[in-house]
Amino acid sequence: MSHRRILSTLAGLAAAALAVPAYAATPADAPSATQSSTSSSIAAYTGSPQDKAATKAFYDAVIKSARAKQAQQAKAGKKPSAAVTVTYAVDAPSFQSEINSSTSIWNSSVGNVTLVEGSNYDFYYTEGNDPRGSYASTDGHGRGYIFLDYAQSQQYDPTRITAHETGHVLGLPDHYSGPCSELMSGGGPGPSCTNPYPDATERARVDQLWANGFTAR
Repeated sequence: MSHRRILSTLAGLAAAALAVPAYAATPADAPSATQSSTSSSIAAYTGSPQDKAATKAFYDAVIKSARAKQAQQAKAGKKPSAAVTVTYAVDAPSFQSEINSSTSIWNSSVGNVTLVEGSNYDFYYTEGNDPRGSYASTDGHGRGYIFLDYAQSQQYDPTRITAHETGHVLGLPDHYSGPCSELMSGGGPGPSCTNPYPDATERARVDQLWANGFTAR
């Protein structure tokens, strides 16, 4: 079975999602990242209804998957690393560069969790067209995905979008009223904001969440 088919099957199981796309784009129907924007997609990044409970559900799903793999390593006699490793897969070739940049940004910004591309993944990136724009979602069974919208990426900086949605994987909620210096303010500051870096408060919060997640949960 192809990697794309595996991901599409997983997406079909997304019963506890924040917002689930009707389909995953295939090579035949996926437009280029230069496709013209739609007003509904642009609006979605400014005010998508991702509340704290939904963001926490995605974080819980990913941390559950990561913890299960750490337990398997311990059972096999392998000492887990100090930082929790969260593995992702890429089913979004149009955004490979932005995903690489986002991963590098987060890995250099926090110390208690590390994002690594590979198999046996905890979440994956996918792409396509959706009037809701980009979002993070969970299938409710220990895995999640990040959907990156073509049209939205033409209005807003695609690296900021990708890093912002990855912030949800790491447990951060939206804060649209925040300034451009806050990554999780998303599209709130407007299309001119291209900052893809989390601020000091966001970095500290992610480190706190992942440290607590593996010492207190």
